[in-house]
Amino acid sequence: MITFIVALILLVVGFFTYGVLVEKIFGVEPDRKTPALTKTDGVDFVPMAPWRIFLVQFLNIAGLGPIFGAIMGIFYGPAAFLWIVFGTIFAGGVHDYLSGMLSIRKGGASLPDIVGDELGEGTKVFMRVLSLVLLILLTTTFLSGPATLLQGLAGLGTMDFRGRMIPIIWVLIIFGYYALATVLPVDKLIGRFYPIFGGILLFMGIGIMVVMLGWHASEMPEVFDGLQNRQTNGLPLFPMMFVSIACGAISGFHGTQSPIMARCVTNERQGRWIFYGAMVAEGILALIWAAAAGTFFADPEKGLYGIDGLQAFAAAHPGENIAALVIDKVSRSWLGTVGGILAIIGVIAAPITSGDTALRSARLIVADFLKWDQRPIPKRLIIAVPLFLCVFGMVFVDFNVVWRYFAWTNQTLAVFTLWAGTVWLYKKGQSDQVPSTNYRYGYLVSMIPALFMTMVCSSYILIAPEGLHLPVEWRWVGYLCAGIVTIGCLVGFMIWAKRVKREARG
Repeated sequence: MITFIVALILLVVGFFTYGVLVEKIFGVEPDRKTPALTKTDGVDFVPMAPWRIFLVQFLNIAGLGPIFGAIMGIFYGPAAFLWIVFGTIFAGGVHDYLSGMLSIRKGGASLPDIVGDELGEGTKVFMRVLSLVLLILLTTTFLSGPATLLQGLAGLGTMDFRGRMIPIIWVLIIFGYYALATVLPVDKLIGRFYPIFGGILLFMGIGIMVVMLGWHASEMPEVFDGLQNRQTNGLPLFPMMFVSIACGAISGFHGTQSPIMARCVTNERQGRWIFYGAMVAEGILALIWAAAAGTFFADPEKGLYGIDGLQAFAAAHPGENIAALVIDKVSRSWLGTVGGILAIIGVIAAPITSGDTALRSARLIVADFLKWDQRPIPKRLIIAVPLFLCVFGMVFVDFNVVWRYFAWTNQTLAVFTLWAGTVWLYKKGQSDQVPSTNYRYGYLVSMIPALFMTMVCSSYILIAPEGLHLPVEWRWVGYLCAGIVTIGCLVGFMIWAKRVKREARG
């Protein structure tokens, strides 16, 4: 309980302290007109109320990631709490704020264009491909997950595909909704109904937290129980945990979503509450579910406490979607029938509403590349239909495989976004007419997490099963190579920064 309470306080304090610092470093300009006001088109550029944008942003980014990821991350032990807290404050919040605010400054640009403007045309092309791959993978996971949960609630038909039962009817229903939300103007479905779903998701999290603190506080995992790796599958805590817990700490997917809401913001002062604030809210949600998963399965009579009970539960259900089973059991047991159904609906709504905005973001990325006006419906459909077909085909790939590849692609995207933010902040500091300490050294707020995530992603692809899967005795080679890549990025940045400084001085 102590760990959870302290972590919760740190997240809130981080928003009001470090979030304010990041805002000052960026340098908001309240009098600057935003793209929502200068490019209003009634489809994607639509002014909206700040509270509504916050709830939509929160729901867009809080799909399965902060819930499924947090549940899978707590398998590694109480160290997950530290990553959720410090990752959210120093990495995720910075990442989301910069991606959203840079989109506003660049006329509502999509993520590949934001990154490409700072890191070069070649990087822009790479980011377009990487972003589209990520969004297709993410939409697939956010289609399969809720379809499975709905199948458990209401039944209906399934299809046996290579030994796997796929809830095909629910897949088709959700897919039909995706098509509407991707093509319709942003204020018709997303802006109107998503704040309601966001409220349900927050209600679910608060309900789980109240029951956990009120009746199960003594069973909650604590960091002073030890930060050693508790995972039983033989995979190391670093970098695996830092990729498993993606959306609950930092997520490249968020960078694709922020521009959607950046096209609706009417004043730059709203940015910290919408972008950094939604990330903190997601961190709190991840914290709640990590603690709940590590608490619920305690069974003192069998000598199982906290995370050990969760490990035993997972071992008893091999090959199944453990995170979905945990959500179902925790919600029904702690919130009762009605509360449990509402909670599960919240968990179902979150990934569905992230999946459709992922497709919407993919449509915008392609449209920006083709420079196609998105006001005509046929032009929207020409882009959207091939995306729909790709996602539908991916549904028949094993969920766990898709999730693992999504997780690494997701974090790799975040690396590029952080480096783009670092470059922008550095150039801003050098070109400012009245240089300030904030601007001159402000790039450190994004460079430090950029270096850390570079190390995480580089080592992950060498060590993880879906990468080169180096054997235990050779993992040091993976860490060494990742360290060289990270140092190489730092040296490259320093060489570039020296040249920019020299040019700035004339």
